[in-house]
Amino acid sequence: MNPLTFGSLLDVIGELFSDEISIAVSDTAEYIYYRPSKRIDLKINPGDPVVEGTIAYKALNSEQKVSEFIDRSVFGVPYHGMAVPFHQDKQLQGCVTAIYPVMTEGKSVVTVRTGDGWRPIPFHDVVFMEAKDRKTHVFSDVPVGTTKRALQDFEYSLPRETFIRCHRSFIVNVHHIKDIFPDTHSTFILAMDNGYQIPVSQSYASYFRKLLGF
Repeated sequence: MNPLTFGSLLDVIGELFSDEISIAVSDTAEYIYYRPSKRIDLKINPGDPVVEGTIAYKALNSEQKVSEFIDRSVFGVPYHGMAVPFHQDKQLQGCVTAIYPVMTEGKSVVTVRTGDGWRPIPFHDVVFMEAKDRKTHVFSDVPVGTTKRALQDFEYSLPRETFIRCHRSFIVNVHHIKDIFPDTHSTFILAMDNGYQIPVSQSYASYFRKLLGF
């Protein structure tokens, strides 16, 4: 695939993501593509080396998906990101990184649409979020309301020490998990303190266990 076609393809793929997300692609040593977003720009240029401390560096060295917060010491801008390495013929070729802006300082609520208006929900009152019917549904003790923001956006803007993605359709607040029960195929069921039960899917089970330390 020549560079023009490769870059054009990634530009099209980028349209599938929120305009708050930057996308970077690297080989095993340097960046080969970068598309900044409207909200965050790490000033990466094709040919720049993948430096230690970045999401891309960690993914390349572990050859595993990496998702975490990186402080401003690396690029001068704090960001949340996810980097996924890719292989060809079982050989590591590089990785793709999605870069999310840190939630605005001082913002500690999720604002949802209710039946007759909007309601700001403090982070500590959010029990879980569910992606359904092209909306994100926010639950506290009861279903509260919805927002058009994608669940993927919330995964990188909510406090990482409190909120964990456990399923393609769910993010949970760990402070509201009452019990964790084993389920089939090495997965889990979360009993939340509002009475709901949330599944942990197989693709997130290992990551979930690592973050919660069990």
